Amino acid sequence: MRIRLDIAYDGTHFRGWAKQPTLRTVQGTLEAALSRIVGSDVQFVVAGRTDAGVHASGQVAHVDLDEQQWSRIAARNGRQPESPAETIAGRMRGVLGAYSDVAVVRSSVAPEGFDARFSAVWRRYRYRLADSHAGYDPLRRLNTTSVRAHLDEQAMDAAARTLIGLHDFAAYCKPREGATTIRTLLDYRWERDADGVLVAEVKADAFCHSMVRALVGVCVAVGEGRLDVSDVVLLRDALTRTSEFKVMAARGLTLAEVGYPEENLLALRAEQTRARRSP
Repeated sequence: MRIRLDIAYDGTHFRGWAKQPTLRTVQGTLEAALSRIVGSDVQFVVAGRTDAGVHASGQVAHVDLDEQQWSRIAARNGRQPESPAETIAGRMRGVLGAYSDVAVVRSSVAPEGFDARFSAVWRRYRYRLADSHAGYDPLRRLNTTSVRAHLDEQAMDAAARTLIGLHDFAAYCKPREGATTIRTLLDYRWERDADGVLVAEVKADAFCHSMVRALVGVCVAVGEGRLDVSDVVLLRDALTRTSEFKVMAARGLTLAEVGYPEENLLALRAEQTRARRSP
């Protein structure tokens, strides 16, 4: 039985998503909780691995439960109005604690052909940035990056939009052996919210390592006046990492949403994505 899990977490005290020996990670914490419930080990497949300190409000994962594990879930359903799959979220909250920094917001039986990673068609991130215009809000300190400068949001937005499209983003990614840096950036924009905080919306078919924080960093350099809008594309096309801008802190970054096709296209999308990523 494949279960879809919609997940949220405050990444401040996690060493990223991926399970690592002796380190506290989101995957390790969630797998331990569900393993306790079903009585044996489980393994999550996630839509997108997040780095240390990155948050999520719309992360998606799936887990495959064998017959014995599923029977244990179903047997404890009792007279609850929810289906056994829907009760998993609440049971995990019970194990994790009411005030945990990670939660399964929703659990359900996954549609046929669903794969949290390979069926996804896009991921959307949000970055919060408080400059001198916005000031400092201590209640948002864990999910907002602060800078002392006053940033030109119009120049930042113009720079962001020049990057949209299918490109090689090697200059904005931390390289990984054997991994492509070609991505389709579907949307990238900046605007101020009601509190004056600069908020970036960044959407792509997929992201390579540290890509969003680098894209934010280059626009901050434009907002500070250290780079021109035209420099953003020139740096991208150089295809090499540069010291012209800095990669921004993880605290301001949140995985907001993962998009999937219609149910009848889930399996096809997963097959197409696997084919593109095969060596």
